[in-house]
Amino acid sequence: MRRRAFCTSALSALTAASLPWQRAFAAAASGADIPAIGIGGQQIVLKPSEITDLRASLRGQLLVPGQEGYDTARRIWNGAFDRKPALIARCAGAGDVTRAVTFARTHDLLVAVRGGGHSLSGQSVCDGGLMIDLSPMKGVRVDPLTKTARVEPGVLLGQFDREAQAFGLATTAGTVSHTGAAGLTLGGGFGRIGRKFGLACDNLISADVVTADGRFVKASATENPDLLWALRGGGGNFGIVTSFEYQLHKVDPLMYGGALVFPFAKPRELLRSFADFIAGASDDLNVDATLVPPVGGHRALVLDVCHSGTQAAAMKELAALRKIAQPLQDALQPTPYVTLQSSSDDSFPIGRGYYIKAGFVPGFTPRLIDTVIDYLESAPYETGVIAFPHHGGAISRVKRDATAFWHREAQHTVMVTGFWDDASGAQPATQWVRNGWKAIEPLTDGFYVNEIAQDDSERRVRGTYGENYTRLAALKKQYDPTNLFHLNANIKPAA
Repeated sequence: MRRRAFCTSALSALTAASLPWQRAFAAAASGADIPAIGIGGQQIVLKPSEITDLRASLRGQLLVPGQEGYDTARRIWNGAFDRKPALIARCAGAGDVTRAVTFARTHDLLVAVRGGGHSLSGQSVCDGGLMIDLSPMKGVRVDPLTKTARVEPGVLLGQFDREAQAFGLATTAGTVSHTGAAGLTLGGGFGRIGRKFGLACDNLISADVVTADGRFVKASATENPDLLWALRGGGGNFGIVTSFEYQLHKVDPLMYGGALVFPFAKPRELLRSFADFIAGASDDLNVDATLVPPVGGHRALVLDVCHSGTQAAAMKELAALRKIAQPLQDALQPTPYVTLQSSSDDSFPIGRGYYIKAGFVPGFTPRLIDTVIDYLESAPYETGVIAFPHHGGAISRVKRDATAFWHREAQHTVMVTGFWDDASGAQPATQWVRNGWKAIEPLTDGFYVNEIAQDDSERRVRGTYGENYTRLAALKKQYDPTNLFHLNANIKPAA
């Protein structure tokens, strides 16, 4: 879901109003000049010879509007965005990334970087700029002897999980299998086994990075350790990672989990009972709670459960959870980990429109429960959900300044989501989320940068990095002084 500062509404309006897209498409097809957008929003012109030279230098493809494959390449997971880059560089390796970055810097060109394309805020694609598409880079190499893995930035979590599980290994890797590993890791990276093994970024050992000046550098504990620190939660602000090295962990390929569904007949009592249970959960247990839209006239509480301990331990711990109310469905059973990892995929299909507001909370407090239920009762919108992903455990035991990721104390996120399959549903879904967020936001502290919305403020980004922000801004000045990589949860270079 990337994590590069979003195009502001002013820039988007300028682009939509002034860039002659029909002429751009025609120009690309005829070999004429192509109008484009610069890093600061200014209009620029790309010459056919320049485009020809860039294309010839790449192992991968360079796509322009009107060319076969262009429309497929520019599409991202969030169908709310229909943006049209002037160029798409589909990189085959680090060399292509270096050439694409150099081209963008030389021409002062707006840059978006796409990994897996799971961009909630649409920032992995842009109007009129250069989209550096890493999705063709899908290599995964697992070393079962050292329990490590090398992963390229186009790899999806399901691909990573399946390769690692062939050796009985895994690391924290999200909850939706078609999410990109790159963006997930750079933003922090929660997952079903995060309470046991920490965030994805906590398990990042090293990275190969192409910086804004086109240099190829390594980041590890011994080489550029400050850069590795920044990559662990600082998003795509500091360069383009072309290879990630992860620490893997021995896990049982068969875990205990699935869906546990309760009716929402007495919502306050139900959530308070769940709050009492989840506050004492072991590190082996992850339970993501979601209040889903009405089915048959009533909402339901869906608990997505994954217990990574022994089956006996899971049965014992979950016995109390099963008793908080009479379940509508109890599908908890021994299940392959890779199956659990893809169990939410159908709930977040590619191409649907999404609008989300989210923030960290210390737990299921009585005030949070009352605020959420009050809003659902006053605005019973039938296609909106409120979810509470589970955090804590090993995540909270890492010092705040050990990585760029600051909000270690959070036990949950509260996430308000509207979605639509038809454009006519965009406005009511978005408004429902915004209205609910007005009441919920004061109860939150910081947010997961991979869940940034296109209209989130710079103030909110600063706040989520806490006391790490000053160090991050200094590193941004060192590695990207012109803010070339700014389509993300942007950290501006220090003055």
